[in-house]
Amino acid sequence: MNVTRSRSRWIVWSFVAAGLLLFVLANAHLIYVAFQSQPNCVGHLKERASESGQYRAAKSAC
Repeated sequence: MNVTRSRSRWIVWSFVAAGLLLFVLANAHLIYVAFQSQPNCVGHLKERASESGQYRAAKSAC
């Protein structure tokens, strides 16, 4: 009975560790993608538009 309990605890803790590892790796991937995919300059309106629904950057980097 003690061996069965020890084995089931080991399995449960293995799943917990695997879940935490997956969570950390997924967040690390999201941070990596966020920093690698920032474009330096994106085409946008530079003057105020005369029509509604057209937007421009608040602070242009171009």
